[in-house]
Amino acid sequence: MLGRRQRLTGFLGGAFSLAAIGTFVGVAVLALLGYRGGRGFTVLFSDPLLLSVLRFTLLQAALSTALSVMLAIPIARALARQTRFPGRMWVIRLMAVPMGLPVLIGALGLIGIWGRQGLLNDGLLFLGKAEPVSIYGLGGILLAHVFFNLPLAARLMLAGLERLPSEYWLMSATLGMKPRAIFRFIEWPALRPLIPGIAGLVFMLCATSFTLVLILGGGPAATTLEVAIYQALRFDFDPERAVSLAFLQIAVTALVLVAMALFPAPREYGQTLGRASRRFDGESLTARLSDGAALVVVVLFLALPLGSVAVSGLRADLFKLLTEAAFLRAAATSLAIALGSALSALLLALATIHAQTVISLLQRPSLAMRGISILLSGVSSLVLLVPTIVLATGWFMALRSTGDIASFAPVVVVGINALMSLPFVMRVVAPALEIHRAATGRLVLSLGIHGFSKLRLIDWPLLKKPLLTALSFAMALSLGDLGAVALFGSEKITTLPWLIYSRMGHYRTNDADGLALILGMICLLLTLAGTTGVQPRKDEAENAERI
Repeated sequence: MLGRRQRLTGFLGGAFSLAAIGTFVGVAVLALLGYRGGRGFTVLFSDPLLLSVLRFTLLQAALSTALSVMLAIPIARALARQTRFPGRMWVIRLMAVPMGLPVLIGALGLIGIWGRQGLLNDGLLFLGKAEPVSIYGLGGILLAHVFFNLPLAARLMLAGLERLPSEYWLMSATLGMKPRAIFRFIEWPALRPLIPGIAGLVFMLCATSFTLVLILGGGPAATTLEVAIYQALRFDFDPERAVSLAFLQIAVTALVLVAMALFPAPREYGQTLGRASRRFDGESLTARLSDGAALVVVVLFLALPLGSVAVSGLRADLFKLLTEAAFLRAAATSLAIALGSALSALLLALATIHAQTVISLLQRPSLAMRGISILLSGVSSLVLLVPTIVLATGWFMALRSTGDIASFAPVVVVGINALMSLPFVMRVVAPALEIHRAATGRLVLSLGIHGFSKLRLIDWPLLKKPLLTALSFAMALSLGDLGAVALFGSEKITTLPWLIYSRMGHYRTNDADGLALILGMICLLLTLAGTTGVQPRKDEAENAERI
């Protein structure tokens, strides 16, 4: 039960969250809707370039999804079967690095291995191959998407396999089931419900990919909707085409979200004795060799580009780069934007979660309260429906009338990055707040503690780890983002990713490698700083249930 003060703050916080997010997204969408230019939306059906871009967007997203999901299955099975080999935890941690790594740095690492002067082509030239492998175009985009999305898919599948009851493995060993039968009757039924959701998530990430396609696209024949929007405004200054592409992008993401919602959630497994799982099917020599080969390949596939970034970055004059005025300005801008967007996302998440909690605890919520609760549940996912480049395009169109876009650009970038990180922040904070409320709610109400005293004595000591985790992760996301600042990058607003991209454009690859290493280390430190306390401890959850 919540006190009157808590209910009031919950309602006000929910109203503030809805108003802030709705206004920010609404201004961008209304600016796109309000644009009047020439042919209007008939350009969607008459411009062959738009249809070509749409076809390529869907093609590369579908191929990237298929490759990522199919290749993730043997990796997840190998990690699930081989639970005792030395270094297993480090392999799992390595697979988490691409998810926290700025996309621009990953692209540089892939170029260092697969590029024209990369490690692979050097080896092929040494063997006498005249024409080196090109990373640019569709092949490079697929390679980059698999690099970032295969680890995500494998970790999600591994979690599903590890949830299987230990009795399954005891029964399979008792019956003498072969690996093919185990996959058919045990593993595949566990993976099959997960694959549609994983595939939908990967498809969404690939369909809204910006930085990878911008760097590795290789020309008009390999351009996605988001990159075409950027090119239409940044280079061609064709607002009509940009607006049409933006609505086309919204339509694509909306269809993907609807398709993902049609698939049911994976079922929970039946009763189990709760024993520790031990798999016997991975102890044969054949299983160990096949699993070991799969894990060696994926480790090399992920580690070599990361190592390339480190080696290339160390070859640069890091001291000179760190003392450059351009770097200092870009670093200060990036950190200010990152901190502002992370704090904004955390504030919106806390307000949204508190409002949802208040409404859920009402004995007889009205129809209006239920509607508000539904809006609060979906408001954090607006960035999935309206991607960052579309938001940036809308605000670009809205600010054109002021004549001074660069002056408002930092605030817009902060808002876009805050919305981009809001779903991740809520996923970290919401479970911690729920357990905290269940453990301390009655005590706080009986003692009459509220305001700053409650925050200092009860909330902060128990919630500081998940809050700092969410803050550091949101800052890392913002620091590595190039999409939001792509349309607004100028002398007045230069972030570290934009500085790296501009150095690449001027063929100052040595400087770009050094800056990429610095940015990667900052993001990695931020991510590692918040890795503790993401999930509540088991004893805390049990205490909350008893209370």
